[in-house]
Amino acid sequence: MALAHRIATAADLPALEAVMEAAIGELQKGYLAPEQIASSRMIMGLDRQLVADGTYFVVEADGRLAGCGGWSRRATLYGGDHTPGRDAALLDPATEPARVRAMYTHPDFARRGVGRLILSLCEDAARAEGFGRLELMATLSGLPLYTAFGFEPIEAIEDARGGAPVPLVRMGKSI
Repeated sequence: MALAHRIATAADLPALEAVMEAAIGELQKGYLAPEQIASSRMIMGLDRQLVADGTYFVVEADGRLAGCGGWSRRATLYGGDHTPGRDAALLDPATEPARVRAMYTHPDFARRGVGRLILSLCEDAARAEGFGRLELMATLSGLPLYTAFGFEPIEAIEDARGGAPVPLVRMGKSI
């Protein structure tokens, strides 16, 4: 299976939302209870700012959207357009870490290199803009990938803004 990648555009938004919904609903099974998966939808999802900033990638395989994810030079660490508490302030590459954001793999393409490709793209792009460190907020289902890619835990939290508390792990990596 050959993976191709490109920068996401506004025309991709409906397909991105569909991949995100499938990933949230399927890939968290075994890690979260059904009420936590439902709660996840409030704290995860599409962030149109990433697409507008040109820092969001689409990965395709066999003519299908296999996954998506990106990075940000803005302060928000995680969450979709609808998530409260967002902060669009620009980060200082000399003193602050870039954010890896909104990583989703379609369940049909899980564990086939999609996430690793996106992380490599994010790391290269952030480094090219002068960032020396990355941070992200990992779901329990994403934790093995991020750990294998060299991210280390910073703190474990629970986010209950969607109702049921969802366990998350803030992670970082020097680049």
